[in-house]
Amino acid sequence: MDAIIIRDLRVEALIGIHRRERHVMQTLSIDLDIGLPGGAVFASDKVADTIDYEQVALRIRALAAAQHYRLVETFADRVASFIIGDFGAPWVKLSVAKIGILPNAKFVGVTIERGKR
Repeated sequence: MDAIIIRDLRVEALIGIHRRERHVMQTLSIDLDIGLPGGAVFASDKVADTIDYEQVALRIRALAAAQHYRLVETFADRVASFIIGDFGAPWVKLSVAKIGILPNAKFVGVTIERGKR
């Protein structure tokens, strides 16, 4: 399976269920494996035949800044939905983690996989 990968994309978000988390931005680390929409890019060498990872990153940043999210799971699902729906990826696997949220843990997060239905 051919994929675009992005590792440790850092974004700031208001995320969490605790009172302090509604007012203090937290850093999220995001890892993505995004299925390529087809094999044309290998012959064409054109970004139009693939997924522009810069645009994906910009959309993720905008989504993170758009509102407060209660759960990391909700945010991850919304990211997966727009990557498949708006960028035409056949599948996506992504992990979203809150950094330094628990004592003695580097991060806490979720991994989800979604495909076109």
